[in-house]
Amino acid sequence: MVRKLMALAVAGALVLGALAGCAGSKPEAKPEAKPAEEQVIKIGHEVALTGDSSMWGQSEKNALEMVIEKINKEGGVLGKQIRLVSYDNRADATEGVNVARRLIHQDKVVAIIGPAQSGVAIATSSVTEPDKVPFVATTATNPKVTVDNNVLKKYAFRACFIDPFQGTVAAQFAYTDLGARKAAILYDVGSDYSSWLGKYFSEAFTKLGGEIVGNEAFRSGELDFRAMLGKIKPKNPDVLFIPTMQKEAALAMKQARDLKMKATFMGGDGWASPDLITLGGSAVEGSYFVNIASLEDPEIQDFIAEYRQRYQADPVMPNPIMAVDALYAIVDAIKRTQSTDPTKIAEALAQTKDLKVLSGLLTIDPDTHDPVNKPAVIQGVKEGKFVFVKKYVTR
Repeated sequence: MVRKLMALAVAGALVLGALAGCAGSKPEAKPEAKPAEEQVIKIGHEVALTGDSSMWGQSEKNALEMVIEKINKEGGVLGKQIRLVSYDNRADATEGVNVARRLIHQDKVVAIIGPAQSGVAIATSSVTEPDKVPFVATTATNPKVTVDNNVLKKYAFRACFIDPFQGTVAAQFAYTDLGARKAAILYDVGSDYSSWLGKYFSEAFTKLGGEIVGNEAFRSGELDFRAMLGKIKPKNPDVLFIPTMQKEAALAMKQARDLKMKATFMGGDGWASPDLITLGGSAVEGSYFVNIASLEDPEIQDFIAEYRQRYQADPVMPNPIMAVDALYAIVDAIKRTQSTDPTKIAEALAQTKDLKVLSGLLTIDPDTHDPVNKPAVIQGVKEGKFVFVKKYVTR
């Protein structure tokens, strides 16, 4: 009983003391801290961080993190910091769909940068269209990324040129600059990028007056092309167009040279990796390919120098340039609408006009969601290095 009375006495004293304190001084009001999630604008990033395409994906991610850090240091966007949410889609269409769902439903991103591959981007639109969240593909050049069966995808955009233009550029360079009159094509029938780019090259080359003397296909994952090349060799093409990724192209060129083929090799932007030279060795010397951006472009030298200083390496072209262009387009859309509503961002993206980006001025065609006046470059391989040859501009 004594202990109980003492405890009550102590408790009473504490209550009286607390009341005395309240009467003597008013507690300082603390500002209400907003949850961290309300302080950021999340932008998704669909990219290959593993696998054969990871060198472009890693370089994309590096470039975006570098530029976003600068934007945030300058105050961010609408007073908020940008947070990049990157996931590995392994350049796989199924995984690309899974990543898009995760970015939209779990992370609540306002827009997505990427994917880079046409097939992955086409698959991704099956999620972004019904969920009404825009994505800006980086290097996905197939027309069906943004328009399918003459129907515009409202939430699909791209920062790069499209394959009809790329195929035409390759055909013009082959016919006019190389003087080629006979061409053959070796393409990946399992790749939207490869099969359609081959088709566009064929149409443009024929229209110029050239002849397609061979058109052979292989399936994704196949690395022995001798049977297909054996059918092409007797046709003696001046040019062998190989619209594939760098690994297949390098191996095909080595096998073609082993078969004593003398044609000049050409490809598209899928070749733009140092692995082409590493894997192809002397077989890729004298070859040419169309690219979206070049390290030698004088307009991006400040970016190149900054990237080199930060990462002690060259950015792997052209993805970092296109990814940063996509970021600038999304940031510009957010600023113009003063909103992070994905639907409003999509509407603003469609109205992008003369926006200064890394690759020049970006204007989005509202009827196709493709950029207009996007330049292309021809690069070659000389003495084991990529070299700038010439530049084309869309008309």
